[in-house]
Amino acid sequence: MSGTTIDGNVLNALNGKMPTGGGAGADLQDSFMTLLVTQLKNQDPMNPMENAEMTSQLAQINTVSGIAELNETLAGINNQIDAGQTLQAAALIGKGVLVPGNRVLAGEEGQTTPIGIELATSADEVKVSIVSESGEVVRTFEPFSMSPGVETLQWDGRLSDGSLAPEGAYRVVVSASLDGTTVPTNTLNYALVSGVSPSDRGPLLDLGGISDQVTLDDIRQIF
Repeated sequence: MSGTTIDGNVLNALNGKMPTGGGAGADLQDSFMTLLVTQLKNQDPMNPMENAEMTSQLAQINTVSGIAELNETLAGINNQIDAGQTLQAAALIGKGVLVPGNRVLAGEEGQTTPIGIELATSADEVKVSIVSESGEVVRTFEPFSMSPGVETLQWDGRLSDGSLAPEGAYRVVVSASLDGTTVPTNTLNYALVSGVSPSDRGPLLDLGGISDQVTLDDIRQIF
């Protein structure tokens, strides 16, 4: 054979020595060295491998080995990040958070959970209504302006006629506009973090049935 070409016999000699899928850097380097030595043993004496070819292949060995070691390092960093996120999430147990959702709870003596509104752009008119489970609007807030970001409202638990709302869950309906043009809104509801569980998406927060499990990225405000 000539130059750097390797025939089937040489490849058969290497059978079982090449790493199969994500081997360590040392294994990759060892396999490439085996391949290079086999090339040298089987090269054509009349047309030997040139120094430039040898240097090029040695550089490839170092490159592959370096990439494998980099991947191992990145995997270790990712594990540390996951562990840090889990500790961060565990610290939220027992605390209240605002997450995407449109539910508000009314309790005894007008006690209610906070309402959150998130806007990406300013609005000169934001309207908020409280709707019962039957779909009846039971309370409407005075329109107000709002800058981009998150703001919280507190419903006093009273209906439009001034009486206390019955205990239970209600729905919050929000609309916003700027100079008559609709502005996208994101309604947020309050929930208490009662537990944390791991997942492929990172730590999931258990909100005790007030909302579906959420990730840390879903939290807009912590109380």
